[in-house]
Amino acid sequence: MVSPELAGKRLDVALARLEPALSRAQAQRLIEQGEITVAGAVVKAAHKLRAGERIAGRVPTPAPARLEAQEIPLVVLYEDADLVVIDKPAGMVVHPAAGHRQGTLVNALLHHCRDLSGVGGELRPGIVHRLDKDTSGVLVVAKHDRAHRALAAQWKVHSIDREYLAFVRGAPRSEAGTVDAPIGRHPTDRKRMSTRARVSRSAVTHWRVEERLRDATLLRVRLETGRTHQIRVHMASIGLPVLGDPVYGGGRALAAARGIARQALHAAQLGFTHPTTLERVRFESPLPGDLAALLEALR
Repeated sequence: MVSPELAGKRLDVALARLEPALSRAQAQRLIEQGEITVAGAVVKAAHKLRAGERIAGRVPTPAPARLEAQEIPLVVLYEDADLVVIDKPAGMVVHPAAGHRQGTLVNALLHHCRDLSGVGGELRPGIVHRLDKDTSGVLVVAKHDRAHRALAAQWKVHSIDREYLAFVRGAPRSEAGTVDAPIGRHPTDRKRMSTRARVSRSAVTHWRVEERLRDATLLRVRLETGRTHQIRVHMASIGLPVLGDPVYGGGRALAAARGIARQALHAAQLGFTHPTTLERVRFESPLPGDLAALLEALR
Protein backbone atom coordinates (compact mmCIF):
# COMPACT_ATOMS: atom_id res chain seq x y z
CA MET A 1 0.00 0.00 0.00
CA VAL A 2 1.25 3.49 -0.83
CA SER A 3 2.09 5.28 2.40
CA PRO A 4 1.50 9.02 2.89
CA GLU A 5 5.28 9.49 2.60
CA LEU A 6 5.26 8.04 -0.93
CA ALA A 7 2.10 9.86 -2.07
CA GLY A 8 2.91 12.16 -4.97
CA LYS A 9 6.09 10.28 -5.89
CA ARG A 10 6.69 8.76 -9.32
CA LEU A 11 6.13 5.01 -9.45
CA ASP A 12 9.72 4.27 -10.53
CA VAL A 13 11.13 6.37 -7.69
CA ALA A 14 8.87 4.71 -5.11
CA LEU A 15 9.63 1.21 -6.40
CA ALA A 16 13.37 1.79 -6.14
CA ARG A 17 12.89 2.89 -2.52
CA LEU A 18 10.67 -0.06 -1.65
CA GLU A 19 13.04 -2.64 -3.16
CA PRO A 20 16.65 -1.71 -2.18
CA ALA A 21 18.22 -4.12 -4.68
CA LEU A 22 16.60 -2.28 -7.59
CA SER A 23 18.06 0.80 -9.18
CA ARG A 24 15.68 3.35 -10.65
CA ALA A 25 16.63 2.19 -14.15
CA GLN A 26 15.83 -1.42 -13.24
CA ALA A 27 12.50 -0.32 -11.76
CA GLN A 28 11.67 1.52 -14.98
CA ARG A 29 12.40 -1.60 -17.04
CA LEU A 30 10.09 -3.71 -14.89
CA ILE A 31 7.32 -1.12 -15.21
CA GLU A 32 7.78 -0.91 -19.00
CA GLN A 33 7.61 -4.72 -19.21
CA GLY A 34 4.25 -4.69 -17.41
CA GLU A 35 5.60 -6.54 -14.37
CA ILE A 36 4.30 -3.87 -11.97
CA THR A 37 0.70 -2.68 -11.50
CA VAL A 38 -0.89 0.12 -9.50
CA ALA A 39 -4.46 -0.46 -8.33
CA GLY A 40 -4.56 -3.42 -10.69
CA ALA A 41 -3.57 -1.47 -13.79
CA VAL A 42 -0.36 -1.22 -15.78
CA VAL A 43 0.80 2.41 -15.68
CA LYS A 44 3.79 4.44 -16.80
CA ALA A 45 6.92 4.97 -14.72
CA ALA A 46 5.98 8.64 -14.31
CA HIS A 47 2.61 7.76 -12.72
CA LYS A 48 2.14 9.86 -9.57
CA LEU A 49 1.08 7.68 -6.66
CA ARG A 50 -1.83 8.37 -4.32
CA ALA A 51 -1.99 7.30 -0.70
CA GLY A 52 -3.75 3.95 -0.31
CA GLU A 53 -3.04 2.67 -3.82
CA ARG A 54 -1.71 -0.88 -3.98
CA ILE A 55 1.51 -1.56 -5.86
CA ALA A 56 1.79 -5.19 -6.95
CA GLY A 57 4.18 -7.14 -9.10
CA ARG A 58 7.01 -9.58 -9.30
CA VAL A 59 10.74 -8.99 -9.47
CA PRO A 60 11.93 -11.73 -11.85
CA THR A 61 14.56 -14.16 -10.66
CA PRO A 62 17.88 -12.84 -11.94
CA ALA A 63 19.17 -14.63 -15.00
CA PRO A 64 22.46 -16.46 -14.47
CA ALA A 65 25.49 -14.73 -15.87
CA ARG A 66 26.50 -16.05 -19.32
CA LEU A 67 29.65 -14.03 -19.74
CA GLU A 68 32.99 -15.63 -20.37
CA ALA A 69 35.09 -16.36 -17.31
CA GLN A 70 38.68 -15.23 -17.89
CA GLU A 71 41.80 -15.99 -15.90
CA ILE A 72 42.84 -12.42 -15.18
CA PRO A 73 45.00 -11.69 -12.10
CA LEU A 74 43.18 -9.93 -9.27
CA VAL A 75 44.46 -8.29 -6.08
CA VAL A 76 42.09 -9.61 -3.41
CA LEU A 77 42.10 -7.60 -0.18
CA TYR A 78 39.52 -9.81 1.57
CA GLU A 79 37.21 -12.70 0.73
CA ASP A 80 34.65 -14.85 2.53
CA ALA A 81 31.47 -16.73 1.64
CA ASP A 82 29.49 -13.48 1.24
CA LEU A 83 31.72 -11.04 -0.59
CA VAL A 84 35.08 -10.29 -2.09
CA VAL A 85 36.96 -6.98 -1.83
CA ILE A 86 39.18 -6.13 -4.80
CA ASP A 87 41.96 -3.59 -5.28
CA LYS A 88 41.06 -2.62 -8.86
CA PRO A 89 43.90 -1.42 -11.09
CA ALA A 90 43.56 1.63 -13.30
CA GLY A 91 42.63 0.72 -16.87
CA MET A 92 40.29 -2.14 -15.97
CA VAL A 93 36.61 -1.73 -16.89
CA VAL A 94 34.30 -2.97 -14.11
CA HIS A 95 31.58 -4.61 -16.19
CA PRO A 96 31.07 -5.46 -19.88
CA ALA A 97 29.55 -2.82 -22.15
CA ALA A 98 29.75 -1.82 -25.78
CA GLY A 99 33.37 -2.22 -26.85
CA HIS A 100 34.36 -3.99 -23.62
CA ARG A 101 32.97 -7.53 -23.70
CA GLN A 102 36.17 -9.10 -22.37
CA GLY A 103 38.98 -8.26 -19.98
CA THR A 104 36.67 -6.64 -17.43
CA LEU A 105 36.55 -7.11 -13.68
CA VAL A 106 33.37 -9.15 -14.09
CA ASN A 107 35.12 -11.54 -16.50
CA ALA A 108 37.92 -11.98 -13.96
CA LEU A 109 35.49 -12.45 -11.06
CA LEU A 110 33.51 -15.14 -12.89
CA HIS A 111 36.72 -17.18 -13.07
CA HIS A 112 37.75 -16.37 -9.51
CA CYS A 113 34.41 -16.86 -7.71
CA ARG A 114 32.09 -18.86 -10.00
CA ASP A 115 29.15 -18.08 -7.68
CA LEU A 116 28.44 -14.37 -8.08
CA SER A 117 25.15 -12.70 -7.19
CA GLY A 118 22.79 -12.31 -10.13
CA VAL A 119 20.90 -9.26 -8.88
CA GLY A 120 22.95 -6.86 -10.97
CA GLY A 121 21.82 -8.61 -14.16
CA GLU A 122 23.59 -10.72 -16.75
CA LEU A 123 26.27 -8.12 -17.48
CA ARG A 124 26.87 -7.01 -13.90
CA PRO A 125 26.75 -10.09 -11.65
CA GLY A 126 27.71 -9.22 -8.07
CA ILE A 127 28.47 -5.59 -8.86
CA VAL A 128 27.13 -3.36 -6.09
CA HIS A 129 29.03 -0.23 -7.10
CA ARG A 130 31.61 0.70 -9.68
CA LEU A 131 34.74 2.71 -10.28
CA ASP A 132 35.57 4.47 -13.54
CA LYS A 133 37.91 2.56 -15.85
CA ASP A 134 40.87 4.80 -15.02
CA THR A 135 40.17 5.10 -11.29
CA SER A 136 42.04 2.60 -9.12
CA GLY A 137 41.24 1.31 -5.66
CA VAL A 138 38.90 -0.59 -3.35
CA LEU A 139 35.71 -2.17 -4.66
CA VAL A 140 33.38 -4.73 -3.01
CA VAL A 141 31.50 -7.46 -4.90
CA ALA A 142 28.65 -9.59 -3.55
CA LYS A 143 28.80 -13.36 -3.95
CA HIS A 144 25.08 -14.04 -3.46
CA ASP A 145 21.80 -12.16 -3.70
CA ARG A 146 21.25 -11.67 0.05
CA ALA A 147 24.64 -10.03 0.43
CA HIS A 148 24.00 -7.96 -2.69
CA ARG A 149 20.69 -6.63 -1.33
CA ALA A 150 22.19 -5.85 2.08
CA LEU A 151 25.09 -3.92 0.55
CA ALA A 152 22.85 -2.14 -1.96
CA ALA A 153 20.60 -1.00 0.88
CA GLN A 154 23.59 0.64 2.57
CA TRP A 155 24.38 2.54 -0.62
CA LYS A 156 20.76 3.70 -0.75
CA VAL A 157 20.93 5.32 2.69
CA HIS A 158 24.51 6.63 2.22
CA SER A 159 25.93 4.64 5.15
CA ILE A 160 29.00 3.51 3.20
CA ASP A 161 32.30 5.18 4.12
CA ARG A 162 34.29 6.06 0.99
CA GLU A 163 37.52 8.02 0.90
CA TYR A 164 39.52 8.85 -2.19
CA LEU A 165 42.92 10.40 -2.80
CA ALA A 166 42.75 12.93 -5.62
CA PHE A 167 45.56 14.93 -7.19
CA VAL A 168 44.01 18.18 -8.38
CA ARG A 169 45.42 20.97 -10.52
CA GLY A 170 45.84 24.20 -8.59
CA ALA A 171 45.85 25.16 -4.92
CA PRO A 172 42.72 25.62 -2.78
CA ARG A 173 42.66 28.71 -0.59
CA SER A 174 41.31 26.83 2.44
CA GLU A 175 42.38 23.55 4.02
CA ALA A 176 38.99 21.86 3.70
CA GLY A 177 35.60 22.34 2.17
CA THR A 178 32.35 20.83 0.94
CA VAL A 179 30.78 20.88 -2.50
CA ASP A 180 26.98 20.57 -2.32
CA ALA A 181 25.76 20.73 -5.91
CA PRO A 182 23.29 18.42 -7.69
CA ILE A 183 24.68 16.42 -10.60
CA GLY A 184 22.94 15.30 -13.77
CA ARG A 185 23.60 14.47 -17.40
CA HIS A 186 25.22 17.32 -19.34
CA PRO A 187 22.58 19.08 -21.47
CA THR A 188 24.52 18.74 -24.75
CA ASP A 189 27.21 16.06 -24.18
CA ARG A 190 25.57 12.84 -22.99
CA LYS A 191 28.93 11.30 -22.03
CA ARG A 192 29.55 14.01 -19.44
CA MET A 193 27.93 14.93 -16.15
CA SER A 194 27.32 18.48 -14.96
CA THR A 195 26.31 20.57 -11.95
CA ARG A 196 24.15 22.65 -14.33
CA ALA A 197 21.96 19.87 -15.70
CA ARG A 198 18.24 20.41 -16.15
CA VAL A 199 17.51 17.12 -14.39
CA SER A 200 19.86 16.31 -11.52
CA ARG A 201 20.20 14.49 -8.21
CA SER A 202 21.65 15.76 -4.96
CA ALA A 203 25.40 15.27 -4.57
CA VAL A 204 27.69 16.15 -1.66
CA THR A 205 31.48 15.87 -1.61
CA HIS A 206 33.74 16.71 1.36
CA TRP A 207 37.44 17.40 0.83
CA ARG A 208 40.53 18.38 2.80
CA VAL A 209 44.11 19.05 1.87
CA GLU A 210 46.39 16.08 2.40
CA GLU A 211 49.52 17.70 0.96
CA ARG A 212 50.32 20.83 -1.07
CA LEU A 213 52.56 20.08 -4.06
CA ARG A 214 54.17 21.91 -6.96
CA ASP A 215 51.42 22.98 -9.38
CA ALA A 216 49.00 20.57 -7.74
CA THR A 217 47.42 19.51 -4.45
CA LEU A 218 46.75 16.08 -3.00
CA LEU A 219 43.25 15.98 -1.49
CA ARG A 220 41.53 13.40 0.68
CA VAL A 221 37.94 13.28 -0.50
CA ARG A 222 34.93 11.76 1.27
CA LEU A 223 31.73 11.04 -0.62
CA GLU A 224 28.37 11.54 1.05
CA THR A 225 26.54 10.49 -2.12
CA GLY A 226 27.66 8.43 -5.11
CA ARG A 227 26.81 10.03 -8.43
CA THR A 228 28.51 9.24 -11.72
CA HIS A 229 31.84 11.11 -11.99
CA GLN A 230 30.98 12.91 -8.75
CA ILE A 231 34.49 13.78 -7.56
CA ARG A 232 35.66 14.74 -11.04
CA VAL A 233 32.63 16.97 -11.67
CA HIS A 234 32.60 18.60 -8.22
CA MET A 235 36.32 19.33 -8.14
CA ALA A 236 36.22 20.82 -11.65
CA SER A 237 33.22 22.97 -10.63
CA ILE A 238 35.30 24.75 -7.96
CA GLY A 239 38.36 25.21 -10.17
CA LEU A 240 40.31 22.19 -8.89
CA PRO A 241 39.97 19.55 -11.65
CA VAL A 242 41.47 16.11 -11.08
CA LEU A 243 44.93 15.99 -12.63
CA GLY A 244 45.01 14.13 -15.93
CA ASP A 245 41.21 14.06 -16.33
CA PRO A 246 40.55 14.01 -20.11
CA VAL A 247 36.89 15.00 -19.73
CA TYR A 248 36.71 17.73 -17.09
CA GLY A 249 39.89 19.71 -17.81
CA GLY A 250 42.49 18.28 -15.46
CA GLY A 251 45.77 19.48 -16.96
CA ARG A 252 46.64 16.46 -19.09
CA ALA A 253 49.92 18.03 -20.23
CA LEU A 254 51.18 18.31 -16.66
CA ALA A 255 50.09 14.75 -15.89
CA ALA A 256 51.67 13.41 -19.08
CA ALA A 257 54.91 15.19 -18.28
CA ARG A 258 54.96 13.25 -15.02
CA GLY A 259 54.22 9.94 -16.71
CA ILE A 260 50.50 9.77 -15.88
CA ALA A 261 48.07 8.85 -18.65
CA ARG A 262 44.88 8.75 -16.60
CA GLN A 263 42.95 10.79 -14.06
CA ALA A 264 44.93 10.81 -10.80
CA LEU A 265 42.13 9.46 -8.64
CA HIS A 266 42.33 6.52 -6.23
CA ALA A 267 39.67 4.89 -4.04
CA ALA A 268 41.77 4.59 -0.88
CA GLN A 269 39.26 3.36 1.73
CA LEU A 270 35.91 1.59 1.80
CA GLY A 271 33.90 0.89 4.96
CA PHE A 272 30.54 -0.84 5.36
CA THR A 273 28.52 -3.15 7.61
CA HIS A 274 29.19 -6.80 6.77
CA PRO A 275 25.92 -8.34 5.51
CA THR A 276 26.21 -11.47 7.70
CA THR A 277 28.28 -10.62 10.78
CA LEU A 278 26.83 -7.07 10.97
CA GLU A 279 30.28 -5.87 12.04
CA ARG A 280 31.63 -2.61 10.67
CA VAL A 281 34.56 -3.40 8.37
CA ARG A 282 37.01 -1.15 6.55
CA PHE A 283 39.47 -1.88 3.76
CA GLU A 284 42.34 0.25 2.49
CA SER A 285 44.43 0.41 -0.66
CA PRO A 286 47.77 2.24 -0.81
CA LEU A 287 48.58 4.55 -3.69
CA PRO A 288 49.45 2.42 -6.75
CA GLY A 289 52.88 2.74 -8.31
CA ASP A 290 52.03 5.37 -10.91
CA LEU A 291 50.39 7.70 -8.39
CA ALA A 292 53.10 7.11 -5.80
CA ALA A 293 55.66 8.15 -8.43
CA LEU A 294 53.53 11.18 -9.28
CA LEU A 295 53.49 12.22 -5.63
CA GLU A 296 57.29 12.09 -5.45
CA ALA A 297 57.67 13.98 -8.71
CA LEU A 298 55.38 16.80 -7.54
CA ARG A 299 56.93 17.21 -4.09
